[in-house]
Amino acid sequence: MSKTKAYTRIILPSALRRALPSYSNEVILMLHATTLAFTATVPDILKVACDANSATYMTFQAYGIAAALYASIVFALIWSFRRLETCVLAYLKPQGH
Repeated sequence: MSKTKAYTRIILPSALRRALPSYSNEVILMLHATTLAFTATVPDILKVACDANSATYMTFQAYGIAAALYASIVFALIWSFRRLETCVLAYLKPQGH
């Protein structure tokens, strides 16, 4: 078996199966970290909520909508990564005889 076939058929699928749960956690943590890092510079959801709060003084509504948007993004990411994990790690489930 050549090196290319060994990597594509054996090594990379095994590495993906082991790395996928950690990678999904890292993606979600990076989403939270970008919220804190880009509050003042890049107009992300939290920056827009802060600007809306400054313009309208409706704090609960502005930050509540931002929280709902972040929660929906995080839940969508969690759902998609769990579906991907069940597809990739399906061989680990116990099989009935």
